[in-house]
Amino acid sequence: MKAETQNVQGELLMKKSFKKIGLGLVAAGLVLGLAACSGGKEKAKEDANKSDGKTLTVSVDKGYVKYLEEIKGEFEKENGVKIDITERDMFEQLEALSLDGPAGKAPDVMMSAYDRLGPLGQQGHLAEVKLGNEANYNDTDKTQVTVDGKYFGEPAIIETLVLYYNKDLIDKAPKTFADLEAIAKDPKFDFSAEKGKNVGFLAKWTDFYFAYGLLAGYGGYVFGEDGTDPSDIGLNSKGAVEGIEYANKWFQNVWPKGMLDVKSAGDFITDQFVNGKTAAVIDGPWAAANYKESGVNFGVVEIPTLNNGEAYKAFGGGKAWVMSNYSKNKEVGQKFIDFLTTEANQTKLYELTNEVPANNKSREVASSGDDPITKAVINQYVNADPMPNIPEMGEVWTGGENLMFDAASGKQTAQEAADAAVKVIKDAIEQKYAK
Repeated sequence: MKAETQNVQGELLMKKSFKKIGLGLVAAGLVLGLAACSGGKEKAKEDANKSDGKTLTVSVDKGYVKYLEEIKGEFEKENGVKIDITERDMFEQLEALSLDGPAGKAPDVMMSAYDRLGPLGQQGHLAEVKLGNEANYNDTDKTQVTVDGKYFGEPAIIETLVLYYNKDLIDKAPKTFADLEAIAKDPKFDFSAEKGKNVGFLAKWTDFYFAYGLLAGYGGYVFGEDGTDPSDIGLNSKGAVEGIEYANKWFQNVWPKGMLDVKSAGDFITDQFVNGKTAAVIDGPWAAANYKESGVNFGVVEIPTLNNGEAYKAFGGGKAWVMSNYSKNKEVGQKFIDFLTTEANQTKLYELTNEVPANNKSREVASSGDDPITKAVINQYVNADPMPNIPEMGEVWTGGENLMFDAASGKQTAQEAADAAVKVIKDAIEQKYAK
């Protein structure tokens, strides 16, 4: 799933002031009435925030309700609590946390995309947690949930980009970008509407999320210190520029002009692939359902090796189980997210959702099966770059929005486009996060 990266709303502080007025007995009665009403509201809020330790509220997307229903009984029996499941869109729930939490309406436990942990954790909305199954996570998994040296969630699901290929159009999966270049010279993939253009291989590189793996493979990076230092932006480094220049060759010499359309390039790629015009595309595991429905006879593998011999280092993302910092039931909440991330329950999650588990032992179980999408995600994730989860990452998406377009369209050189993008990012960070 493409992780969402917009900044979470700032916390709204509500203040009330009351003036004393003396207007006789009637006015005095009104004042007393208002005071009683106010006191009632405060008591209701206080009661809402209290917990008897007997109920734990958990909010999840619709797709995880069945999973929780199947496994919660064991936890309820062992801990003498009731798990109350609420169905709500994950991002909607996270956006609401800053207001729902202080109001006593937030769930105790929920899911969060990895890149949301930074803003929510630093703003005090998420509770610091322990990794109950730490031995079953690798360094990349831990990095995904670490903010300022603290864990703000337990890894649950991993995802990254992969390569889909049409088995009816090519005999075997491409292993290198040289293989993709060879496919792009095959006349059977020529784009009839534009002479000299070819759609044998397509990638949505106008979208920074998709392009990043190329830039990183050539040596570019978002932030220094493993994504934690926003003062060091590496998107205009020598390696990043080399990656942009390589992409330019595809945009200018191979691909139809529609590939430069920031808004419609993704739809163009999907249309070409599902209609049997394109042999290979870079996309995420979320695209598989659409490809299956279209009837394409496709295979899925890790993204081919770049011409410099390095891996395509796409962003690694996914979801974590997190706990509201407003929860009055943190002890039980910690036990529950530990329970959710055991090997057995992570394996059950995979069986019911087909989403790749973060628990490494469960991942081995998933990898031993015959699902090509699972295998491809796991293999690609080995070389994935954890997406920075600090709040400043939100400014990168805006700054990188036109990076490829400005270079590939000829408006700027690769270096000029990269420098301009970095300037936009730096200026935004300085304005928004200056101390």
